Amino acid sequence: MAIQMKALLLGAAMAAVACTTIIALVLSLANHQTLDQPYSTQYGIVFDAGSTHTALFLYRWLGNKENNTGIVSQKQSCDVDGDGISSYVQNPPAAGESLKKCLDVAKAAVPEGQQKTTPVYLGATAGMRLLSLQNKSIADSILVEVTKTIQSYPFDFRGARILSGMEEGAYGWITINYLLESLIKHTFEGQWIHPKAGKIIGALDLGGSSTQISFTPKDPVKNPASAFNLQLYGYKYEVYTQSYLCYGKDQALKKLQVYLHKTAGSSSVISHPCYHVGYNINVTLDELYNSPCVDKPNNFNPTATVLFSGTGNSSLCLSLMENIVNLTDCAFSPECGFSGAYQPPVNGEFFAFSAYFYTFDFLGLVPKAPLTRVLSTIDTQCNKTWTTLTAENPTIKAKYLKDYCASAHYIMTILLKGYKFNNTWDQISFEKQVADTDVGWTLGYMLNLTNMIPSERTRAVTGVLHSQWAAQIFFIVFALFLSLLIIVILFVRDLSH
Repeated sequence: MAIQMKALLLGAAMAAVACTTIIALVLSLANHQTLDQPYSTQYGIVFDAGSTHTALFLYRWLGNKENNTGIVSQKQSCDVDGDGISSYVQNPPAAGESLKKCLDVAKAAVPEGQQKTTPVYLGATAGMRLLSLQNKSIADSILVEVTKTIQSYPFDFRGARILSGMEEGAYGWITINYLLESLIKHTFEGQWIHPKAGKIIGALDLGGSSTQISFTPKDPVKNPASAFNLQLYGYKYEVYTQSYLCYGKDQALKKLQVYLHKTAGSSSVISHPCYHVGYNINVTLDELYNSPCVDKPNNFNPTATVLFSGTGNSSLCLSLMENIVNLTDCAFSPECGFSGAYQPPVNGEFFAFSAYFYTFDFLGLVPKAPLTRVLSTIDTQCNKTWTTLTAENPTIKAKYLKDYCASAHYIMTILLKGYKFNNTWDQISFEKQVADTDVGWTLGYMLNLTNMIPSERTRAVTGVLHSQWAAQIFFIVFALFLSLLIIVILFVRDLSH
């Protein structure tokens, strides 16, 4: 009887082991779930090599892409010491050296394991465009030197080149509309969608050597040379964009000096209505005529000097601007900008940045101000004496302070009479940043380039819910326990015999 009972118990234990093992096996095979692992953060670097200075912008985005375009945000920026790279005509290697401080900043910010896959681009704008017109070999040698420097860092260097004016304008347009979520928007459900009622904003950029206007007109662009076609987040856009080389702030004010010099006759002291009373500056003729944007006299002594003496005449300063901005010669009339360029009527709201913002910020007119207040503020500014102005602004360098009056009148001339914002002035907003990101062409450049950067492959993991995993472990352990129990029973049974 005892033997039969032991056999019965042993059979029951073995049956329990079999059942437990089957349950554990079923749990291990059933109801598996596949989850995508989080994408790693990728980085990209863009140098904005402008006419007056260079800046580095570090961007980042997740390894996946939305309709072939990365969701990019600005992580960091760094201003390069010194003037723009086009100023290193006497010492091209120094242009490369100047970038090292900001490259070190970027190297410290990008994880070491991702530096080799981080693309770096350098885009040079109007300063280098002008230098290339003057002396292409020197411009090329500067690009060679900055290339050497960037290649000495552990990044994926993708090239240093001179951007066209149309590219600069179009990429600025992309930046603004991306930051304002006009191109793509993140929903509460965590999805990226194309906004059905997205408001497309125009871009107004004023640099040192060129200025750009970009917007989507109501009607198709009539001049194909002014149309920039883009595809972002699966949608196509036709953007009107026009770049005016030699009409950036610095070159425009140089043109004004040259105009005053040429109309002053043989006098070596020249009245300058845009300079404040009490401000005087000596300029050599070599400095005055050192730009391809101005026509040099046939015979002149480059070492001779002229004295520009401020007269603080606001109305005369404004009227002189029309002498340097050609508002009449246009074959596309009435659809014209200035300097003979085709331009459809401005459409929608605009963001004005770069020198537009800095000038109006100094005047206390950002982000918006009524046109009457703008005009009266500029007049008040221009009619101040140099003594009063410097006393009111002790921390601002004279080389910047002297030009705010002229810059403001130049801005009003191209905005009102060039681009014809007379009746839509309230549509312009003067901005430096949107969503903690600098407004400019570099983010748009990176967004456009992410179309060419391969997205990271989906990294999936397969597994089970925690409760299912816990039950699976329980039955496996229980099966092992029963197996050990059977072994013990058999061992004891053998000893008892």
